[in-house]
Amino acid sequence: MADEVILLDFWPSPFGIRVRIALAEKGIKYEYIEEDLMSMKKSPLLLGMNPVHKKSPVLIHNGKPICESLIAVQYIDEVWNDRSPLLPSDPYQRSQALFWAAYVDNKIYAILRNICVKKGEEQEVAKKEFIETLKLLEGQLGDKSYFGGDKFGYVDISLIPFYGRFKAVEIFGNIDIESECPKFIVWAKRCMKIESVFKSLPDQDKLYEFIVEMRKKLGIE
Repeated sequence: MADEVILLDFWPSPFGIRVRIALAEKGIKYEYIEEDLMSMKKSPLLLGMNPVHKKSPVLIHNGKPICESLIAVQYIDEVWNDRSPLLPSDPYQRSQALFWAAYVDNKIYAILRNICVKKGEEQEVAKKEFIETLKLLEGQLGDKSYFGGDKFGYVDISLIPFYGRFKAVEIFGNIDIESECPKFIVWAKRCMKIESVFKSLPDQDKLYEFIVEMRKKLGIE
C-alpha cells in the first residue's frame, strides 16, 4: 500500500517551504492543500490535525499529523531514510545541525518581520540584529559549500526559505545585504540552483507584493 502524504500549507510560509524542499529532496509525491491564513478562516482539517497551535504547515502521513516544520523535516528524513539523507549520521554532527537549525528557527523570522512591519527604533534594532545574525551564520558556514559540508542538508533547508523575503527586507529596511554579508549571499545563490529549492521558493517579487499587502492591513502603508 502506497504512503498517503498530505501537506497543509500557506504558500508564502518559509516554514512550509522547508517541508516542501524536504519532500522534493526525497522525491516524495504528496497532496498539497492550501490554507489561507491571512483570511483567518482555518479549515476543519487544519484544526483537527493541529489542535494545539492551529497553524500550518502540517504534514499528514497515513492519517497521522506531524506539526512544526523542523520536526516534519526530521521526520521525513527518518521515514524515507533510503535516499538523500538530510541529517548527518554522526551523532555529534547531527547535534550541531539540530542546534543551528533551532537557532535559525528562533531568530530569523521575527527579525525579518520586524524589519518589514516596524518603523523607527524598533526597525533599526532589527536591522542591526539581522546583520549580526547573518555574520554569525557566515562564520559557521566558513569555507564550506553548505552548512553541513559539501552536501545540501538540514541546516540549509531550515534557512534558505527566508531568502525569498530578502528583496522586501532590502527595500523596507534600506539594507544592501550582499555588501554586508557577501558570503551568505553566495551560499544562498548556490542553494537556489538546486531543483528542490528553486521549485519550492515563491518568486521574490510575489513575496514582496504579499508583504506590501500585509503592511497595508497593519496600517503601515
